[in-house]
Amino acid sequence: MPQLRIDPDGFRLDGEPFRIIAGGLHYFRVHPGQWADRLRKARLMGLNTIDTYVPWNLHQPEPGRFLLGDGLDLPRFLELAAAEGLHVLLRPGPYICAEWEGGGLPSWLLAEPGIRLRANDPRYLAAVDGYFEALLPVVLPYLATNGGPVLAVQVENEYGAYGDDTGHLRHLADRLGELGVDVPLFTCDQPDDLARGSLPGVLATTNFGSRAAAGLAALRARRPEGPLMVTEFWNGWFDRWGGLHVIRDAADAAAELDAVLAAGASVSLYMFHGGTNFGFTNGANDKHTYRPTVTSYDYDAPLDEAGAPTAKYHAFREVIARHAPVPDEPVPAPSKKLSALGIALDRVAPLLAGAALLGEAVSGPRPLTMEELGQDFGFVLYGTRLPDAGTTHLYVDQVRDRAQVFVDGAAVGVLERESHHKALTFTAPRAGARLEVLVENQGRVNYGQGIHDRKGLLGDVLVNGRAPHEWTSRPLRLTSLDALDFTPPTAHTTGPAFHRGLFDVETPADTYLDLGGWTKGNAWVNGFHLGRYWSRGPQRTLYVPAPVLRAGANEITVLELHATARTTVALRDEPDLGPLEE
Repeated sequence: MPQLRIDPDGFRLDGEPFRIIAGGLHYFRVHPGQWADRLRKARLMGLNTIDTYVPWNLHQPEPGRFLLGDGLDLPRFLELAAAEGLHVLLRPGPYICAEWEGGGLPSWLLAEPGIRLRANDPRYLAAVDGYFEALLPVVLPYLATNGGPVLAVQVENEYGAYGDDTGHLRHLADRLGELGVDVPLFTCDQPDDLARGSLPGVLATTNFGSRAAAGLAALRARRPEGPLMVTEFWNGWFDRWGGLHVIRDAADAAAELDAVLAAGASVSLYMFHGGTNFGFTNGANDKHTYRPTVTSYDYDAPLDEAGAPTAKYHAFREVIARHAPVPDEPVPAPSKKLSALGIALDRVAPLLAGAALLGEAVSGPRPLTMEELGQDFGFVLYGTRLPDAGTTHLYVDQVRDRAQVFVDGAAVGVLERESHHKALTFTAPRAGARLEVLVENQGRVNYGQGIHDRKGLLGDVLVNGRAPHEWTSRPLRLTSLDALDFTPPTAHTTGPAFHRGLFDVETPADTYLDLGGWTKGNAWVNGFHLGRYWSRGPQRTLYVPAPVLRAGANEITVLELHATARTTVALRDEPDLGPLEE
């Protein structure tokens, strides 16, 4: 494969002038059975390069264990990109932001008290070194210098928005080089952060979604010569629970893209195809109020969540054709979608009664955080005994992030980090009643100093002003539901429970799970974790990729966290991402 060179007047590829026209496509947000389809559509739109982050937290869920299977098969993704004739910009972090859980930093880092992330804390640097030492031998064969598609590798990610420690960036860049990365390195920052986030001797690039002339001028002021590159051209945006579905007018975004290309700059669309925050992988923001990101990462991108070309795809293709060759091939039509109504969920497994089947409790004098339990995602079920009957005041210093409170199995209230709720009053039916608190990690903060985001019940937990000293902390990772015992429901379901049912499919196709009438929880199809749903919206359907389904019988499992009389769900042939914010 050709190699990229950085000259004073721009990029060169094997000695010839070259402009990067790229788009973001995160392999870990797309079912691996659909990677080839998405890459082909990238080439057909006129892209010559794909950029992708690498999520440290998924690849290395615990120290010394590095995963590359199934949806984390990065070598296969790179091979498919090369087979499509696409170059790759690789962005391995260690921090990636991306509205991804913890910005891609593994939760086990936070088991270290007082650790400073994205800094020269020796504990953090040792972990980063271990990550690079596991990842880079896998990546090196795919560098352009070794005949692969990877043209360049990013150092950290928007570091200037977080800190100004050039020494930290230098450590990361040096380690990449020492471990064999010999393609160009680059940094990316928003225009106002370029001075803090760039590194001498490393290509500086910028990120923005509008005011292209001003953004490129800021980059040129910082780097008087060399290529102009927009590593993240924000052509859409993400959604948060409780907000509206954000879109950006296709014509407006196309005009701004045209301005970038007319200036002679290289560009990468953020995003070309957003995909989905499957499972528990969504991130969150916390600028004085905690705001978790929804499951869909549609991002109002040129390819929608199911991989269908949108009006923005066609508008961008026209713009790119003014500045670079675009394949003279037809763009594929949207895939057929599946619809099925009234799917009965006719078997139930209560969560509280079955919790021992899902995780082993740890006893101690206080509630343990998720990180202390060695847990990354999911829930923790805390338990203790109430000393007295009667009016009871529960106080929790920090709820991370949403706590449902039960007394002898009966729901008595909810405490939410987002609403700054810390206290609850209820009536204990007897001395010795069992207090249980089910805490959901709704997504670790992915931006700013809030990334030091430990989960569970933190700080003081008081009952009538006193701290109980006998607690159980039970991690509920929900990575497998096989141990659960499902039976026909005997009455109205009054607490958190798993609901399961079967449906038949003749020919698998993309579809959208409609959970209208349900309140909050998670959903699985054939064991594949689709993600979270929540009636507060905006998102109202969950994307089900066609490869998850099979001809014949299929299984849906819904974890509903609240009482419900619902017994059915539906599959729709169109998504519902909620009311619009334009």
